[in-house]
Amino acid sequence: MSLSNLLNLIDKYSEWGLEVLSKLVSVPTVNPPGENFREFVESAESILKEIGMDTKVYEVPKNEVAKYFPDYADYPRYILIGRVGSGEPVVHFNGHYDVVPPGSGWDRDPFKPVVEGDRLYGRGSVDMKGGIAAAILAVKAFTEVFKNFSGSIEIALVPDEEIGGHTGTGYLVEKELSKPNYVIIGEPSGVDKVWIGHKGAVWALVEVRGKQAHGSSPWLGTNAFEYMVRVAQEFMSKYIKSLEDRVSKYDYDDPRGAKPTVTLGGEVRGSTKVNIVPGYYAFSIDRRLIVEENPERVEEELREFVNELQKGFPDVKLSLKLISKLMPSITSPDSKLVSVATSAAREVLGRELKKTVCVGGLDSHYYSSKGIEVITYGPGPVTNAHIANEYVSVSELLSVAKVYAAIMHKLLL
Repeated sequence: MSLSNLLNLIDKYSEWGLEVLSKLVSVPTVNPPGENFREFVESAESILKEIGMDTKVYEVPKNEVAKYFPDYADYPRYILIGRVGSGEPVVHFNGHYDVVPPGSGWDRDPFKPVVEGDRLYGRGSVDMKGGIAAAILAVKAFTEVFKNFSGSIEIALVPDEEIGGHTGTGYLVEKELSKPNYVIIGEPSGVDKVWIGHKGAVWALVEVRGKQAHGSSPWLGTNAFEYMVRVAQEFMSKYIKSLEDRVSKYDYDDPRGAKPTVTLGGEVRGSTKVNIVPGYYAFSIDRRLIVEENPERVEEELREFVNELQKGFPDVKLSLKLISKLMPSITSPDSKLVSVATSAAREVLGRELKKTVCVGGLDSHYYSSKGIEVITYGPGPVTNAHIANEYVSVSELLSVAKVYAAIMHKLLL
């Protein structure tokens, strides 16, 4: 059968695909702390078996979860992998099933999905259970049309992307639960854009320690808040300015994202009473990396800057406390997978995909750090992620499923 027959079959199964998505969204897999993961995996496993995939469920060890997220260690984490076919190449679809808390402002129950026009509403519909449903729909159609193909297809459903991915995709890759050749992550890039990478991040606290005293006799203390303001000003006037000449060679979603950025003060910690001369204050740094930068070097750069500042503020003690680091990710725009994906979209949708780097963070760095070709492409709109009344575009879901099918067609036949 031809590719056109395959695409027609996706249209035929569109209602089935929306039923699958509704089942997935209706399980409130809220993270943190990690609720209802077992229920979700059991439901998804039955769907993967229904479309002819062999399945295996891996429980992430509790001590592994405790290493990264001690507050959530009593909530079990599961990785579900469905496989069909044998040998290489292995085409691997990755989707995280955890969702952020629904929050306020909803006009409907966030976990009772409903279709209105071209929209399916519900928490997690676009980020990113819509991408999961698109992969399941594509694999169902592809394996019904092509009983014999070269290589394997996998769908990996993972937890914890919303809190860093260490105990989801990170665990999957490090423990080699799968050894894919090509990876497609179904995050909501939108139908017209493929993310070939993402920016990295270094999060830290700049801590200022002075001397606490009573507010009636401030001369007996050293005000950490006042010094923190002065230290933050040094970051704004000198450190941020030092990054202005660094520009990535890749295209980003927004041209302003092609430079490193620094956000100060997203979190501030310090004193709690009006009549205290505060002896401790700290402010956060959210340092975003272009893909050419290295988190270890950026951490060292920040420590060097703080150490240099210390010389000018001898009355207080300054220190940098690391919170977390995220590796940037890049897959060459000239790689086989990127070429196949853009060719598939051109053939199926009649449009040229824009190849950009995501300004946020994704799970793709776990694969790219091992030299695995990985792209991120899934139904949007991306602007709907994490908002009240979140929805996924039904037409984009079907279009993405067709591109997925065409990618498999090009890589496996």
